[in-house]
Amino acid sequence: MNAEYWIEKLDLLPHPEGGRYREVYRCSEWYKAESLPRRFAADRTFSTAIYFLLQAGTFSAFHRIKSDEIWHHYEGGDLEIIIMDHAGELQHHFLGKQNPNARPMLVVPHGCWFAARLFCDTDYVLCGCTVAPGFDFADFEMASRDDLLKHYPQHAGLIEQLTRI
Repeated sequence: MNAEYWIEKLDLLPHPEGGRYREVYRCSEWYKAESLPRRFAADRTFSTAIYFLLQAGTFSAFHRIKSDEIWHHYEGGDLEIIIMDHAGELQHHFLGKQNPNARPMLVVPHGCWFAARLFCDTDYVLCGCTVAPGFDFADFEMASRDDLLKHYPQHAGLIEQLTRI
């Protein structure tokens, strides 16, 4: 199996952050906006889940969402997930099976900037992402390279590598 196999089998589409995805679950029950933290402007489903595939030579650009996101490793190589908290502290995590520090699951806290790239010499990685409260593109923010550089100049090299705009 390779990346093309999974792209076709799972009918994966291009994602704005990079990589390919397909939503496979959206809970039919909803939280009312008034019962959610103020960062949410509208009602949200309880949870959503997607497949996410990243191929060699691509990356998932720095972005953030308003919910916690749980990443699960399924197939392929290891993924490096870089999380930058509100103070600009970086954490490098590995999702997968090959790196001794890798884990099969990782939680990215809401509101943190994060990006991902393949970590080992491999064609692809296939993951799943579960978001609660459920994902909505209204809660998605793609990082601006200039804004991140202004706030976190100490990470200029990484920001330039893992942003597109």
